[in-house]
Amino acid sequence: MDLARTEVAPRRSRKESATRIGLMALPVAFFAVFFAYPVAAIVARGLKTDGAWRFGRIGEVLAQSDIRHVLWFTTWQALVSTALTLLIALPGAYVFARFDFRGKQVLRAVVTVPFVLPTVVVGTAFLALVGRGGLLDQLWGVRLDTTVWAILLAHVFFNYAVVVRTVGGLWSQLDPRQEEAARMLGASRFAAWRKVTLPALSPAVAAAALMVFLFTFTSFGVVQILGGPTFSTLEVEIYRQTSEIFDLATAAVLTIVQFVAVGAILAVHAWTVRRRETALRLVAPEVTVRRPRGAGQWALLGGVLASILVLLVLPLGVLVQRSLDAPGGYGFAYYKALTSADSGIFLVAPIAAIGNSLEYALAATAIAVVIGGLAAAALTRRTGRLVRGFDALLMLPLGVSAVTVGFGFLIALDEPPLDLRSSWILVPLAQALVGVPFVVRTMLPVLRAVDGRLREAAAVLGASPWRVWREVDLPLVRRALLIAAGFAFAVSLGEFGATVFIARPDNPTLPVAVARLLGRAGDLNYGQAMALSTILMVVCAVALLLLERIRTDRTGEF
Repeated sequence: MDLARTEVAPRRSRKESATRIGLMALPVAFFAVFFAYPVAAIVARGLKTDGAWRFGRIGEVLAQSDIRHVLWFTTWQALVSTALTLLIALPGAYVFARFDFRGKQVLRAVVTVPFVLPTVVVGTAFLALVGRGGLLDQLWGVRLDTTVWAILLAHVFFNYAVVVRTVGGLWSQLDPRQEEAARMLGASRFAAWRKVTLPALSPAVAAAALMVFLFTFTSFGVVQILGGPTFSTLEVEIYRQTSEIFDLATAAVLTIVQFVAVGAILAVHAWTVRRRETALRLVAPEVTVRRPRGAGQWALLGGVLASILVLLVLPLGVLVQRSLDAPGGYGFAYYKALTSADSGIFLVAPIAAIGNSLEYALAATAIAVVIGGLAAAALTRRTGRLVRGFDALLMLPLGVSAVTVGFGFLIALDEPPLDLRSSWILVPLAQALVGVPFVVRTMLPVLRAVDGRLREAAAVLGASPWRVWREVDLPLVRRALLIAAGFAFAVSLGEFGATVFIARPDNPTLPVAVARLLGRAGDLNYGQAMALSTILMVVCAVALLLLERIRTDRTGEF
């Protein structure tokens, strides 16, 4: 019997390895062709001269004072944005983790809406709040659109949900009796939290901080709209060097710098996630949640609700208000103007961007779900360098310059059999690259929670790997799959960095249309940009509300 078991185990191990490699094949091919190849092509175009590599160009670019200023501002604003986001969002994470109150599910969706909003919409919302003629300008004559504060506040707005979901998700599963035991032994409330709860939360706080730093370090749409010519991040500078100055060498160097920085951030993030998964014994969230008790807890809940109202709801409300504030009085004049193509900015009416965006996002979602679903299935067993390397590969599109990817598509995918420059599929492919990481991160924890013995029993009964997936995994992860598809749809709908290069003038997407309208002077163009941004915000908000109705607190990492 023992001999039979020792013979079966290696065969099963080899079969599992072959299955995992088979699942990885399509995602690896997809990322190789549509991510690594375009990025490598544009880097090579910038650093190669007459067939020879000019690596000395890296030192020349980094020695320029204006480039050093961009690097400094990119890092500085990311650090400050991360600190502000943690400071403001951690109380919210505690409230969502520990308190049960009426409207909590709806409020959780409201908090998450900014995260899936396109960066162009976020920038537009804050422009309506703090820019020329904005709410602060009208009430007190205060304008912040030309200062770094507008960028920092927009980043807090955008990343508030990252901290609430990442830290709050773990906080809701920490056993509160450990902190209560410390208080019974004489520790004050703060000392018990500092010595018991904070060490347990530190992996989640670190993971959230790293993700916020990553998103703000690579910020594009927000800085492009609010920063003007004064402030520029690496991503904005790559766009400027590529599309305005046509200096591909400088753009290539900045892409390499950003790639190295993002790789380091993702490596540290992966380490913190492994600590969070393995170091703690958790309880069901239902055990830890209770109604607020005492004046202090009700005051904390009220403070968090007030901060959400001011920081998250107010900018979106002002965006809607500005879209209705037409010269002839409040109404839908700007929305009606979207049906006309007389502005000279587009070859079609701006309203056509809505249909284009929905079609592209649906196609991108289908691609992202297939690629991300296969990748998540391959990553279900978390051991091995191959698996960890594959996981890191899937996360790279979140941090590598989307501008570089978009321009790389135009440069690399221009010859048969991959001459796709005139094909509609180019936009969904670029959007899917951003959607795949969200699909993987949403489905992976759920797949790992499936009892492996169920798969083994099905395999022993003769089921093929495909049938095991269909009969065992799919019924258990169907909810997570729907949520993953919803997130992929929302982020695809708002992708801007790559799409701005590859969307054709006769088929603009909503974010591209908003950016082009904001780039033109005139109240009509500004009003139409506000109207399109409002439409895009409503679509994303509806998608999030639907997701909140079908999700559970522990479904994935988002």
